[in-house]
Amino acid sequence: MKRFIQNIKNIWKVEELRKRILLTLFLILVYRIGSFIMLPGVNAEAVMANASSKGGDNVLESLLSMFSGGGFTNVSIMALGIMPYISASIIMQLLGMAVPAVQKMQNEGESGRKQINTYTRVLTIIICAVQAPSYISLYASSIKGALPADQSMLWWTTAVSCMVAGSMFAVWLGERITDKGIGNGISLLITVGILSRLPSSFLAEMAANKDFPLKIVLEIIVFMLIVLGTILIVQGVRKVPLNTAKRVVGARAVDEQGARNYLPLKVNASGVMPIIFAQAIMTIPVMIFSQQDPKGGGSVIQYALGDTHGIPYNALLALLIIVFTYFYTAIMINPRKMADDLKRSGGFIPGVRPGDETAEYIDSLVSRITLPGSMFLALIAILPSIAYACNITSGFEYFFGGTSLLIMVGVVLDTLQQIESYLLNRHMDGLMEGSRVRGRRSVNEMSSGF
Repeated sequence: MKRFIQNIKNIWKVEELRKRILLTLFLILVYRIGSFIMLPGVNAEAVMANASSKGGDNVLESLLSMFSGGGFTNVSIMALGIMPYISASIIMQLLGMAVPAVQKMQNEGESGRKQINTYTRVLTIIICAVQAPSYISLYASSIKGALPADQSMLWWTTAVSCMVAGSMFAVWLGERITDKGIGNGISLLITVGILSRLPSSFLAEMAANKDFPLKIVLEIIVFMLIVLGTILIVQGVRKVPLNTAKRVVGARAVDEQGARNYLPLKVNASGVMPIIFAQAIMTIPVMIFSQQDPKGGGSVIQYALGDTHGIPYNALLALLIIVFTYFYTAIMINPRKMADDLKRSGGFIPGVRPGDETAEYIDSLVSRITLPGSMFLALIAILPSIAYACNITSGFEYFFGGTSLLIMVGVVLDTLQQIESYLLNRHMDGLMEGSRVRGRRSVNEMSSGF
């Protein structure tokens, strides 16, 4: 505890870091306030009554509300959150693989990145303009008494414009956090939206098991073990040994080997994207078959696919995640390019010839480590259903796995890494003695210029 207090004091002593943290907290507060500002003319009492009556029974509704920080169920101006921006970013990333013009922009450095960001924002506005009327007509209108009786064209225009502006304002807040604050702003806002649901979900779980305190303790222990395993996989790398050729300067051979003499290949190079892709596809059968019942004419298979906690749904979800993990890893890691870069820099893998053999060797390693990584992602994705089968309340089970857990772990590690770098740059102690925050470097390495 004494060391923890000293670390807090060290953080507060660094003026730039202190200002960045305070600005980040302020912008997060603004985002949270915006998620409670309802659309013009919406009946707040009807919306609150609807939220309390459902209690998180609708799976899709609960997930969307979690990622929007509650704005989805609040019928707020930020009901869409920053998910349209995420969708636009994914589309631009996929276009970069198929459209030569986008590929050219990606290779143009800073100027190309600015052009891609501009197109991403424009695409975000288009997606918001399409999703906003759908949200109002499909979800908001289903809440009895929520929308005004007189829904004129002026009201529709105002409501859609407010939702588009709210989403773009959320994107602007995320970019300001990235530039002026600490951590990745967009990811941090998503994490804050997820964490905002944790206290209420945990209290609901405690209320449901007030007669079984031992179960709550076991759930906390299991949750901590799952988080620990997630951290190990997220930070796990396969270190491929590298040797660097010596360069002759005058009459002396200079060893150019740097502080890191290995090639790190991440076990989970695809991150959270395979789960996002797989869940996006699986929302289609859920929306189509969720209301069908075998007794009412629907088939058993249709009913099973509509049940997000059922075995058929989770088996198909796990299979899709494994496939998308290999697909996205192939996009993220290019063995040929890595082999060419090593060859140009004078580096080589011991026992492997530079060029084609190096590319084949890296490709075989990536293929082998991707299998356990994909299986881990599949397990993380179905853990909420396993938790639900263990009678954990609806809403709280989402914190035991899935996209929310991976996002939380990844964002927290990234933020801690940035804070760690600020402290070490000022020749202060790190956040924890003996910690292994990814990217951590010692004070001696910082001062020596490596």
